[in-house]
Amino acid sequence: MRFALLAACFVLTAALRAADVEFVRVWPAWRDAASFETIGEYFGGAENPRGQVVVRSQSAARDGYYFLVRTRTAGVPAAGAQFVLELIRPDAPEAKRFSFPAAFAGKETVFQLGLTGADWPGGKNAHPVAWRLTLRDGADRVLAEQKSFLWEKPAK
Repeated sequence: MRFALLAACFVLTAALRAADVEFVRVWPAWRDAASFETIGEYFGGAENPRGQVVVRSQSAARDGYYFLVRTRTAGVPAAGAQFVLELIRPDAPEAKRFSFPAAFAGKETVFQLGLTGADWPGGKNAHPVAWRLTLRDGADRVLAEQKSFLWEKPAK
């Protein structure tokens, strides 16, 4: 009986530990389409993400405002994980919400989450007023979160 209880605790701890994810760095910035082009693409090859997972809100457009997200995980999160990006753009006071699939390539994965095309109408001179990025599992539980200083009103 004790062995079964101990084994169950070990399995539960391992399952909870496998979903541990942290955002090592979140770096928002504008990127021109040319910054993604590689020499192979110049000669007619397909886009090479160079070890990063590139996901765009409008797949046909490359110019846009990107969130470079460096993650570290103890194990691969369960299927159905997704990034949820909420941001307030300079042209609208209401927060907009975007979802991106989270396909982890290993214990450390770099994602480029891009707001492209009509989803970022401000061009390279516009910056978000505030943003919050969360990683959620298939059951909509928050695995990791990071936000800009202005996302919440600071305490007085």
